[in-house]
Amino acid sequence: MAKILTLTLNPALDLTVRLARLEPGAVNRSETMLTHAAGKGVNVAQVLADLGHDVSVGGFLGDANPQAFDALIAHRGFGDAFVRVPGETRSNIKIAEQDGRVTDINAPGPLVSDEAQKALLKRIAMIGPQFDAVVVAGSLPRGVSPQWFQGLLQQLKDLGLKVALDTSGEALRAGLQAGPWLVKPNTEELAEALEGSTDAISRLHQHGVEHVVVSDGAAGVTWYCPGAALHATPPKVAVASTVGAGDSLLAGMLHGLLSDEAPEQTLRRATAIAAMAVTQIGFGISDDAQLAQLENGVVVRALTEQ
Repeated sequence: MAKILTLTLNPALDLTVRLARLEPGAVNRSETMLTHAAGKGVNVAQVLADLGHDVSVGGFLGDANPQAFDALIAHRGFGDAFVRVPGETRSNIKIAEQDGRVTDINAPGPLVSDEAQKALLKRIAMIGPQFDAVVVAGSLPRGVSPQWFQGLLQQLKDLGLKVALDTSGEALRAGLQAGPWLVKPNTEELAEALEGSTDAISRLHQHGVEHVVVSDGAAGVTWYCPGAALHATPPKVAVASTVGAGDSLLAGMLHGLLSDEAPEQTLRRATAIAAMAVTQIGFGISDDAQLAQLENGVVVRALTEQ
């Protein structure tokens, strides 16, 4: 299996609240409340670990409340490449209703100094060559500019790493300029980043992006690579929470690509892993038999087929 680094520059403690229905302005009583270490790259790391890969996690982590992350790293056996910064890692609230709707309340995160940014670049320069690929996922914390972010991706590419990018907004626009190996936006994020361009995919390929994986919720996933395109329609499932579905999809795609699997199988499994993610609270592959059943329900076809 591969050796993979995930970078989460703005991780979070996710507090997920489950209730029947959110009533704004009223007293709401939850069914369950769960707190776990999260952030897009951290979520991806957990799925990659379940798929058998050797994973390290890094980014910026507040030194005032690291306990949940330290516990996860120890439990999962992750390599720890986080740079600790003053202050608290942010807390995000996820309100998950029975119909699958999720309301997010995301905090901004700590202010990351120039010194901390330099420390992360130095750490990556030291450890980067030992990895096969790196996932850079999530939002930018305060103090980190899109220009610095683009330079980070360029440094990773210069180290010879396959760079998989999953972010949005200004960070995505800047990151695309570095030409990562793989990008995984959803349809809205891609349209915003490329300002509704009618030739978005060809433009990305021209920038050096080899794999463009576009998610569209229950409508499925489209994977564009040079000379080919596939679409996967997921099976219908009971939705507990959509949090982490895109991260699970990215982990599945990376697994298949790094394992040199057939494209159809790569997309089928990745879509099934994402479908499994929405049936649960939390991250990871919890039931191999369920995953196999979900894979059988995924429909993959060439994009040109009607």
